[in-house]
Amino acid sequence: MSRRTTGTLLLVIAAFLYSVRYLSAAIFGSGVASWSSELFQKMLKYVGTAPQSWSIAALILGLFYLVWAEYEATSSKTKESLKRFVSYETVDQEAKSQNKTE
Repeated sequence: MSRRTTGTLLLVIAAFLYSVRYLSAAIFGSGVASWSSELFQKMLKYVGTAPQSWSIAALILGLFYLVWAEYEATSSKTKESLKRFVSYETVDQEAKSQNKTE
């Protein structure tokens, strides 16, 4: 699996975990006759902060993997272009030296 795929999957997991907290609180309070902001905040406290913490960790890790993949792609392209540049320069210098000796 590539780093881009891993990073993207971790971002999807982060979004899922972030929404799980709110969905869990809504499901927990689904039998309530009347809703209020205070009641929902209490339900969120009951669910806890674990899904939110894990979603932040997955978000940071996913972003790290994406940045790592982009850095590798950029550095490998730069290395390839430098190799081509140096090899063309070397070929040009050898051709010039051969023309001078002839």
